[in-house]
Amino acid sequence: MGLCARRPPRRDSFTPLRRDEGRPAQGAGSRTCQRVTEMSPLAHIVALPVRAYRLLLSPWIGHGCRFQPTCSAYALEALEMHGALRGGWLTTRRICRCHPWGGDGYDPVPPARQKHDG
Repeated sequence: MGLCARRPPRRDSFTPLRRDEGRPAQGAGSRTCQRVTEMSPLAHIVALPVRAYRLLLSPWIGHGCRFQPTCSAYALEALEMHGALRGGWLTTRRICRCHPWGGDGYDPVPPARQKHDG
C-alpha cells in the first residue's frame, strides 16, 4: 500500500499538507501526499465507469497503457483535481490520444487553474 492509499482526516479546504501531517514519512527520500481534495458529487458519478473498468475489465485486458500514469488513474486524478466537467474533458482528450500515433511516456494531470479575485 502506497503512502497516499490511506487518506488523512477530511479537511474543509484545498490546503497543502505539511510533512509532519498525515502518515509519517518512511525514509529520507520518501514522498507524502501533497494535497487532499474531495470530489464533487457529479465527479463521483462520472468516476463510476472508471472504477468499474478498473475493477472488472482492467484485470482481463492487461497493463499495456502507453502513458504513465495509466488512463484510469489519470481520469480519477483529473476528476478529483478539476471536477466533473474539466476533469471529464481532460480524460476524454487523454483517451483520444491513446492510439499508435498518439505518443507515450509521462503525461501528468495539469495543475488546477488559479482563481483570480478581481
